[in-house]
Amino acid sequence: VQLVESGGGLVQPGGSLRLSCAASGFALSRYTLAWFRQAPGKEREFVAQSSWNGGGTNYADSVKGRFTISRDDAKKTIYLQINNLKADDTAAYYCAARRAFSASFGYWGQGTQVTVSS
Repeated sequence: VQLVESGGGLVQPGGSLRLSCAASGFALSRYTLAWFRQAPGKEREFVAQSSWNGGGTNYADSVKGRFTISRDDAKKTIYLQINNLKADDTAAYYCAARRAFSASFGYWGQGTQVTVSS
């Protein structure tokens, strides 16, 4: 099982990025997929998730209206569209997968860095 993020980079405030997470070794349809982030000196925090079996999406209050999570189970890819980036969004972004009915996210990617700076 492997998750590999890409798409991070340096962007100016107000800009946009689309992060991708390529999955291999398991069938996405049976997993809730999520994005987390960790800023320097801070704990990892939840950003957004897409539940399995059409269960919908959830977002952290800090990103609602700016971030959009999506998934393509056939392509085994998870996306995070980030708009109107702010300096506080600077962090390493990680994708994660949690098997249906499991209590925790058992699979994690290595992260991709997003830096928002003028």
